[in-house]
Amino acid sequence: MIQIIAGAKGKGKTKVLLDKVNNEINTAHGSIYYLDKNNKHMYELSNKVRLINVKDYIIENDNEFIGFLSGIISCDHDIQSIYLDSFLTIAYVNDDNINHVFDKLKAITDHFKINLIISISLNYDQIPDKMKENVIVSL
Repeated sequence: MIQIIAGAKGKGKTKVLLDKVNNEINTAHGSIYYLDKNNKHMYELSNKVRLINVKDYIIENDNEFIGFLSGIISCDHDIQSIYLDSFLTIAYVNDDNINHVFDKLKAITDHFKINLIISISLNYDQIPDKMKENVIVSL
């Protein structure tokens, strides 16, 4: 399942994402990962959440990001949720490939039964129609 937290830059998406991950950890039965573009929020996350700074790895396009995410999933069969902060940046998503990336992520989450929670710097009306049903928070 994919859940989207949408809104323009500076609207508070990361705060919502951090609150959601820290609340989920209290009832989690599996591993929880938080992927971000830096380590800035390290001390705001529960120490039970695995923070991965995607910029530490040599990822240069959306296909490499999908492969990176697949690699994480292949190493831990107990993953319950993966949180993606700054999704457009860390996954190299733009107007041309957003639908392709979303379809790949949907296939991965459906196959492995993983929750994927994404913060995306787009207003609700800028999100492609096929993704709108996945928006849980619009700021």
